[in-house]
Amino acid sequence: MIQQTDKRIANPGDKLYNRCYTKDSSIVSRKIADEFILVPIRQKAGDLDNIYTMNEVAARIWELIDGKKRVEEIRNAIVEEFDVEPQEAEPDLIEFLQKLENVGIIREI
Repeated sequence: MIQQTDKRIANPGDKLYNRCYTKDSSIVSRKIADEFILVPIRQKAGDLDNIYTMNEVAARIWELIDGKKRVEEIRNAIVEEFDVEPQEAEPDLIEFLQKLENVGIIREI
């Protein structure tokens, strides 16, 4: 017997949609020329080795991380502001958030 299957593709970001992130207070962002950077403002000189550069989309995601917006809201803003399809924006958004979380720049609240 053949059964009809659900043709929707499971979205790997579904679990993340309701997450909210906040920034580490020891990181500041700056725009220098055409580059956006994240700089640690901790007291250790070695922290200067951990300066991160971001493109325009990543910088906008950083701005949207406010401890209130859910990942879904951030994705929707990126889709609207950069005229990109949700299927294109979501994997990049999730990867970027995971990288920020892995290095301790953001944390889930």
